[in-house]
Amino acid sequence: MRVATGLATSHIASEDLAYQAVSRAMEKAGISIASSVLLFLTPEFAREPQSALRAAVRAASCTQVIGCSAAGIFTEDDWVLDAPAAVAMVFGDGFSLEPAHQIRDDELLLTLAAPNAIHTEWLDKPGQRFGGVSGDATGQGPFGVWQGGRTVPLGRCELLIRGARGVAGVSQGVRPLSQQPFEITQASEFDVLVLAEQPALNVLMRELPLELREPGTLPLHLVMGCITYGDPATAIAQGRFRSAPIIAVNPLQGSVTLSVRPAPGDQLFWAMRQPLATESGMRATLETLQQKLHEAPDFGLCFSCMGRGPYFYGGVDLDLQLIQRQFPGMPLIGFYGNGEIAPFNGSNQLFQYAAVLGLFRHV
Repeated sequence: MRVATGLATSHIASEDLAYQAVSRAMEKAGISIASSVLLFLTPEFAREPQSALRAAVRAASCTQVIGCSAAGIFTEDDWVLDAPAAVAMVFGDGFSLEPAHQIRDDELLLTLAAPNAIHTEWLDKPGQRFGGVSGDATGQGPFGVWQGGRTVPLGRCELLIRGARGVAGVSQGVRPLSQQPFEITQASEFDVLVLAEQPALNVLMRELPLELREPGTLPLHLVMGCITYGDPATAIAQGRFRSAPIIAVNPLQGSVTLSVRPAPGDQLFWAMRQPLATESGMRATLETLQQKLHEAPDFGLCFSCMGRGPYFYGGVDLDLQLIQRQFPGMPLIGFYGNGEIAPFNGSNQLFQYAAVLGLFRHV
């Protein structure tokens, strides 16, 4: 096997964790020199990751160490939250992670970024970006992104995965509260003011389950506004929508504030984050990606929201379990972050509360 993962955890954050994670991956892969290493570390390493990076370089006999810090990390074997840990994926002969230059529109790019390094102009550049946003449980930082065994001052990196062809997709995992979207009649900045000629909050309350219809009991972290693309009559059924968390509601104004700017004329429906719907959405994403790849993948990369994973599923990561069942033994690495990046509806998008998965097969 030319690709393998390793995980190491302890009560104390030290460079030994990075060395152990890479060494275990090297042993599983049966290689003594790696062409590239993907290394994710927990927030304890974010401020001063350099000693851990040097340890990873020593263990892999390779300077091309890429990765970032994240609130939680995982491999196909296990996940770690709330403890110092390191996970690594090593690539042997035939596979490599290489800096992207002269990018084509159809090239798939592994993308890692700190929250302050993301902007629309960059996302809109050529290439199909998939990956995640570095972070910690607070969302305040510090954040660390590295490439070539060193931290990246710009706060982001993007790489081509040589020797493999891949597919990437996103699972938004929400349950629609209506069968059809409503037209946004009036909006201002991030506020949806009028929806289908009615105050937006009134429409939201009408669609919610009875026990959640009082503004004081509205679980904002579970309710989303979803803006559709293309024909609104089929957008929900075909998954052509982008979900946006609700930031606030204003009962006096009847408005709902989203995390993205809505525009008059957009079609929007309300949805809820529910474990059953999220699990079902992940199943559908796995089936779609497998069909697109045509063959069994050799390895996978997964980037999940820290508000999804074990915190959302009651102490287990059902997304990870589904991947394990669909592709038994497949090397997998990933992290729980502050945002997820994936190509969607013809452009690169930043998601929240989603899971992005990339599957790869050797060429």
